[in-house]
Amino acid sequence: MTMDMTFLGTGSAYPSPHRGASALVLRAEGECWLFDCGEGTQTQLMRSQLRAGRITKVFISHLHGDHVFGLPGLLCTVSLNTNPSSVQDQPCVEIYGPRGLRHFLRVTLGLTGSQLLFPYAVHELEPTLDQSPPEGQLSHEMTTESGPLHPQEQPGRSICLDASSDCYLLFEDKKFVVRAFRLFHRVPSFGFSVQEQDRPGRLKTELLKELGLKPGPLYGRLKAGQSVTLDNGRVVLPSEVLEDPIPGRKVCILGDCSSVLGEGPLKACNRADILVHEATLGDEHHEKAVEHGHSTPKMAAAVAQACCARRLVLYHFSQRYKPCALQKEGDDDDVVELQRQAEDALDGSGIEVTLAEDFFTLPIPLRRPQ
Repeated sequence: MTMDMTFLGTGSAYPSPHRGASALVLRAEGECWLFDCGEGTQTQLMRSQLRAGRITKVFISHLHGDHVFGLPGLLCTVSLNTNPSSVQDQPCVEIYGPRGLRHFLRVTLGLTGSQLLFPYAVHELEPTLDQSPPEGQLSHEMTTESGPLHPQEQPGRSICLDASSDCYLLFEDKKFVVRAFRLFHRVPSFGFSVQEQDRPGRLKTELLKELGLKPGPLYGRLKAGQSVTLDNGRVVLPSEVLEDPIPGRKVCILGDCSSVLGEGPLKACNRADILVHEATLGDEHHEKAVEHGHSTPKMAAAVAQACCARRLVLYHFSQRYKPCALQKEGDDDDVVELQRQAEDALDGSGIEVTLAEDFFTLPIPLRRPQ
């Protein structure tokens, strides 16, 4: 039931000796998911405690290079480290991102003659025209894939905006519901909401003993939500012997943006345990940030407050902001000032603010039943 996220790159525009390009990994229930994959992500993975070969899903927020240039290389490196004898057992790597990502990967892998030892599928999100200025809209000719699938490519889905929720439902299973939502940037950008499903509460073991039930298969049936009939004919309902359900955690990760679009983001991120939001420049550079499709700490704080998030994590800093460990007295651009600006904007809200740094791992504790 552990869940955490590790930031592999917290810088914007390009990787530097101080900050990697955008990438973070969410680990939960044995799953390992990568969000964005800027240039150098595979090197950052090697420097971390994470294993690239465990990544089963990739989510790309938008097609700017500092969020996607590392993906082809990462897939090839994972393949090189795959045991050829276990090829038949390799799961399909599911990749989600904007329309055009499928063509980008197919052409890149094809032109470089890259063969993978595992299958992959690209599921594309269809953007809307209001997600970027007209010059940021990519033509269908540029983004539509052509030619045969890559030898290891499996057909992917095209996912359209659901009008009722104003979100994109990426998938839902027994563990998670994952949605995407629209952001405004210089090119169409998306955010992602990972909602953990609620878990059954703990069994009231003392009550079960009083009823004459011993630990064993019947406990498992009750935990799974099935009724049990005792020898005396009494039917024991799960609701009688289970404590309140354990609420699922919610993690929301926003790509580059100067604003959210529609009601979808606020719905999808409502009461998020963690809201990861870019803060490329300080509040004093507000006009410049918006001009380039980015946000400041105050703008990020406004989104966190509108969503009633529990914690706001800032990342995607301009390379002008050095990590705290490298900050020197008298430096003009202090990254800690970005945290102060967000905290000032959230004063009295109870929302915590955290600065992400490369290789920072944030545990996400279980929620307590209401």
